[in-house]
Amino acid sequence: MMTTHRVWVYGDHVNTDVIFPGKYTYTLKTPEEIASKALEDLDPTFAAQARAGDVIVAGRNWGCGSSREQAVTALKYAGITMVIATSFNGLYYRNCINQGVWPVVCPGLVEYFQSGDTIQVDPENSLILAGGETFTMPPLPESVRAILNAGGLVPMLQARFQGA
Repeated sequence: MMTTHRVWVYGDHVNTDVIFPGKYTYTLKTPEEIASKALEDLDPTFAAQARAGDVIVAGRNWGCGSSREQAVTALKYAGITMVIATSFNGLYYRNCINQGVWPVVCPGLVEYFQSGDTIQVDPENSLILAGGETFTMPPLPESVRAILNAGGLVPMLQARFQGA
């Protein structure tokens, strides 16, 4: 099913300290506090204006830097459901899956957008519509889709063990 999302566009090499500043790692506790600091040094408007269902479209090497889990949870708590990038840091990519934020590798897509534009995504058919062009998303293994559909690894495991 095709869904429409507002996009936030960022460039290459956005590191985890820019996504969620390390100075807050041990001081912020609630999802609201964590979300309020997402991307504060890169885009001061993001935290106040992000909405549930928004998507980030980025350039190369999104999430490089440390393995700071809050760099994903801050975006999740701000309402981000998917990050589409030309490429990801490997740890960040895995942290996205574990937190239930869909990481999509799609080279060239960032060129079609400005922040505030909309994107159409059909995850079931692995399609993205942008600027009159159709892009395909790499298929994910069923095990990864199960984690994403459950909202992350912990919710998936909780549901399995509660049903056991």
